[in-house]
Amino acid sequence: MRFVSSRNIDSKQTVSFKEAVLNSIPSDGGLYVPYEVEDLRRWVLYADETTSFSSIAGSLTSALINKEFSPIICETIATHAFPYGPEVTQLDDNLFLLNLSNGPTGTFKDYGVSYLTSTLETILQLDGQKSILLDATGGELGACMAQAMRGKKLLKSVLLAPKGAFRGMEESDFVWNGGNLYPVEVDGTEEDCHALVRQIFKDRSLVEKYHLTVANTANIGRLLPQVFFYTFAFSRIKKLVDGDIYYALHCGHYGNLVAGLYGWKLSLPVNGFIMPSSKNLLLDARGNCIVPDSMVPLMQRPPVDPSDPSNLERLEHIFAANSLLLRNFLFPAPVTEQQKEEACRRLFVKYHLYADTQTSEAYMAALQRKDIVQDDGAVVLIARNDPSAENDFLRHCLGETAPVSENRNRAMEKSVIGKPAIARSDVDSLISVLNSLNLLRLF
Repeated sequence: MRFVSSRNIDSKQTVSFKEAVLNSIPSDGGLYVPYEVEDLRRWVLYADETTSFSSIAGSLTSALINKEFSPIICETIATHAFPYGPEVTQLDDNLFLLNLSNGPTGTFKDYGVSYLTSTLETILQLDGQKSILLDATGGELGACMAQAMRGKKLLKSVLLAPKGAFRGMEESDFVWNGGNLYPVEVDGTEEDCHALVRQIFKDRSLVEKYHLTVANTANIGRLLPQVFFYTFAFSRIKKLVDGDIYYALHCGHYGNLVAGLYGWKLSLPVNGFIMPSSKNLLLDARGNCIVPDSMVPLMQRPPVDPSDPSNLERLEHIFAANSLLLRNFLFPAPVTEQQKEEACRRLFVKYHLYADTQTSEAYMAALQRKDIVQDDGAVVLIARNDPSAENDFLRHCLGETAPVSENRNRAMEKSVIGKPAIARSDVDSLISVLNSLNLLRLF
């Protein structure tokens, strides 16, 4: 599989998967998108309820990038990345739950971050290179990165968060204690952290000097494993469903939705996606789905934010190739605060399911779009995060809270960094941190 910038889709200047992962942001300010479409029907249909998630991930990785890496290498990437897997539960005759919160820190991000770091480490070993992941967060990404980076030899992560916000990291994870994380506390807000990362990535000489890439979904290597969710769900329900299959999900930054559409383009049997309306994905007066940002020409937009990206541009790329897809495959529904709370209560009363805000909104959207699902069809509701992360919401809706797992407890523990915070606009101090890693000495 080859990739091209979303801002230059007609170009013949494609890049390999390896290059797209190592150099995650195209120089023209776009995002890497697939240049050609593979037909993975035989791999998708082969998987069944006995096939593990890591096996599905390894097979699809091999099918997608077989011209770059051998099947053994692809299987190794997936095996190292996924000692755990999602769960699919049948709630009633035509409703299933795809739970993505059972990773080591209780969030769907565990899958993407683990796959990306496993892929990068493998690429770096093959090429004799080293690399640094540079990202900003409100603090929650720290636990994911800590889990994913343990044992890596050629990869380091510099992670920025507001002072006191880091969670889920142990002292042994820190670079100065022999680990792979260099957490940087910033005396400011999360937006200040993102601004510092943006400033670094604006300077291509710094990106090249420190071999910088990102661990968010701007990196196609972080987005790709989210395609595997849908194949896994299909493998679990295909013998139980006779009709159409729809997925109900919260869009977030549109990564899971884009991944689902990529899965469809790769021949995954799916009939549509249902989601709560958002400012960038809503219904027009005729009830058709529209993307307002698509009215602004690509070349008149600012560069994609490498620190906090939206996958909306990838979504538009898919629609550009098939304009009818927007109308006939995406089904938004407006969801009010009151409806979201009602959905949370209905899921608990009917299925004894604790649902966070995003899962509740997705469920209500599915209830409102019953018109598109035929009697023999099915809806797969996607739960992205551990509901106990929103126990205040659950207490408000249900009068009780979800149990907190041991993994989630560890992921929420405050991390003591033990180094002074840098000023909110002190890019020189951030460059000094990158310099201090000294690739030849610390790697």
